[in-house]
Amino acid sequence: MITTDICIIGAGPVGLFAVFEAGLLKMRCHLIDALPQVGGQLSEIYPQKPIYDIPGYPSINAQDLVDNLMEQIEPFHPTFTLGERVENLEKQDDGSYIITTNDGTSVHCQVVVIAGGLGCFEPRKPEIENLEHFEGKGVAYMVKNPEQLRDRRVVLAGGGDSALDWTVFLANVAKEVTLVHRGDTFRGAPDSAEKVFDLAREGKVNLILQSNITSISGNGHLQEVNITAKDKTVRTLEADNLIPLFGLTPKLGPIADWGLNIDKAAIAVDTTDYSTNVERIYAIGDINTYPGKLKLILCGFHEAALMCQSAFRYVYPNQKLSFKYTTVNGVPTF
Repeated sequence: MITTDICIIGAGPVGLFAVFEAGLLKMRCHLIDALPQVGGQLSEIYPQKPIYDIPGYPSINAQDLVDNLMEQIEPFHPTFTLGERVENLEKQDDGSYIITTNDGTSVHCQVVVIAGGLGCFEPRKPEIENLEHFEGKGVAYMVKNPEQLRDRRVVLAGGGDSALDWTVFLANVAKEVTLVHRGDTFRGAPDSAEKVFDLAREGKVNLILQSNITSISGNGHLQEVNITAKDKTVRTLEADNLIPLFGLTPKLGPIADWGLNIDKAAIAVDTTDYSTNVERIYAIGDINTYPGKLKLILCGFHEAALMCQSAFRYVYPNQKLSFKYTTVNGVPTF
C-alpha cells in the first residue's frame, strides 16, 4: 500500500501545482490519473495549443506548461499512479482515507484532493450524418499534433475558445482552414474572435456563420463536408479533416457516489479553503463550483494554494502553520 499525506485525484496542471504548494508546507503527495500521462486535458487534447493567460508567459504551449510544472515539483518527489481510475474511498477510524483504483492500487492518505478537471470526459458529438463512420478517417474531436494537419484542408466547427484558438493557429499550418459556426457571435474570448474575423477579412481563413454541418462523405476517408445555412441553402466543401469542437461531456464516475454535494456535474465547495461537505476532501480546478466560479487554470492555482493551507491541519494536527514567502526562504526539498 502507498502511504502519503495528500492523495490528489487528477494530474492536470492544477493537480500538479498543488504538489508544489503542498511541498512548501512539507506535505507529500501521490497523484492518481486515469490518463496514461500527466498533464490532463493539456497533454491529452491540445498539447501544442498556445495558452495566453498564464502569468509571466505572454504565450506558452500547453505541453510546455506541463513540462515546466513537472520541473517545478521535482524537488518534492511526488509519486504517481497513471492509467488507473479511482474506484473506492474508505474512511478510517482516525479520519484518514484509503483510496483504491480499478487495478487494485491502494493509497492511504490524510487528505483527498479532487483535481480531476472535468472528470472522466468524452467529446460532445454534433448530430452529423455519417459522423462516426469517419472517426479516425479524417474526423477527430481534438488536435493532438497540428503538424499532421499541415498543407491539408481543415474544417473546424464550434463557437468557443478551442474553435477560435485552433482557427488562428492552423491558419499558418493548414492549406485551407474553414470555421463553421451556427451563430454570428462567439462564446470565446473577444480578442480571439477578433483575430478570426481579421483573418477572414484578409482571406487567410474561411468563416461560415449561421450555418451547421449536416453531413459528410468520402471514399474510405473524409472528402466532403456539406453545410446548411440558416436560409436552408446547402454548400459542399472539399475537406481532408473535420474537427468538431463542441466541448466535453463531464462524467464524475465513482466520485459521484462519495456523498459530495454535486451541482450540475461539479462539486460544490466552500471558497474559504475549497473544502467539500465531506471532511478532509477538497476539490480544486474545473471540477468544483461556487458562486463566481471561473474555469481558468490560474484560478485553479489559487484554489490549490488555499487548499494546502487548510489541509496542513490534518497532516500536522499538532503544529502551527507559519506562512512564509518563497522569496525569503527559497523552495524547501525533502
